[in-house]
Amino acid sequence: MTVFLIIIVIALFAITVWQLNKIFQLSRSTESLESSEIASDKDNRMQGNLMLAFGIAFYIFMIYNFWSFGDRALPAASSEHGSDYDNLLLITMAVIMFVQVITQGLLHYFAFKYKGKKGTKALFFADNDKLEFVWTIIPVIVLAGLIIYGLFTWSDIMDVEEEKDPIVIELYAKQFSWHARYAGKDNVLGKANVRFIEGANTLGVDASDSYAHDDVLTGELHLPVDRPVLFKFRSQDVLHSAYFPHFRAQMNVVPGMITQFSFTPTVTTEEIRGTEYMREKVARIQEIRKTNSEELMANGEEPLTEYADFDYYLLCNKICGVAHYNMQMKIVVETQEEFDAWMAEQQEFIETVEPVDQQTASVE
Repeated sequence: MTVFLIIIVIALFAITVWQLNKIFQLSRSTESLESSEIASDKDNRMQGNLMLAFGIAFYIFMIYNFWSFGDRALPAASSEHGSDYDNLLLITMAVIMFVQVITQGLLHYFAFKYKGKKGTKALFFADNDKLEFVWTIIPVIVLAGLIIYGLFTWSDIMDVEEEKDPIVIELYAKQFSWHARYAGKDNVLGKANVRFIEGANTLGVDASDSYAHDDVLTGELHLPVDRPVLFKFRSQDVLHSAYFPHFRAQMNVVPGMITQFSFTPTVTTEEIRGTEYMREKVARIQEIRKTNSEELMANGEEPLTEYADFDYYLLCNKICGVAHYNMQMKIVVETQEEFDAWMAEQQEFIETVEPVDQQTASVE
């Protein structure tokens, strides 16, 4: 590894020297240049043609990617606020693509049309207040509109009204797993601190806090459909990021503080499994895994496990260590009746640990 790094440093140094030499050449006056060092009409034509060809190839490649990989995008959002999020993304992308097509197209076209010709002097404006005003005020108005729309969308997502009776769930992150703690029958989470982590109390819940007694600790996340959920996030070690791609939600999980996010799931696991999009995706994944398994078995290796069906997952969207890629938790979105039946099977926190006197614990 050391030798590899030394090679990279030497290569970067050589590139730097080369670039400095190019800058030095460009800074020389034309009188000191030899005729062979001055671009000829042939050189200018070639560069203009290359710019036009590159521009055409760029747009062909862009259209090809949209056409070929458009089905790789996520399906319709499975949360109440997801449609607003997708609309904001769509509007932003439309504005970016509109500006990109015009500016990038003009850049390549002008490089071709106005290529240098011997004896021709370029026409330029040293100053134009009207043009500068136009290309300044238009981006200001567009960006201000997008930002204001985004702020209203963010406020609607983050402001959880108490009368909606949201379920309160804590998501606890540590390298490299997620744990869930439901607020229990009183819908109030008990206190917790990493100093209380011991034995079965893996989340550091304060057993002396009466609000914590009915909390429920699980390794799988179950959510009732069409009911708001208020998530509170804690991290035991490093910075993580709770990412719910199909619900269009994400929040950083920061050691030493509690962050929160809320959303209302609108599509159950069974419902999204039945969509045409998901059936086709699952069939494609199963075919790929089958082909790969056959290749592994031909080489005397174990085949891949069968991919049964789609499930929602909570992922970590921060590179938090070597096993970051595998930090995930299954999410089951179900009816209220199914959720209540599942909760009835779970043990309360006070039943899983021995009550201890933690009031005397020193928590600074």
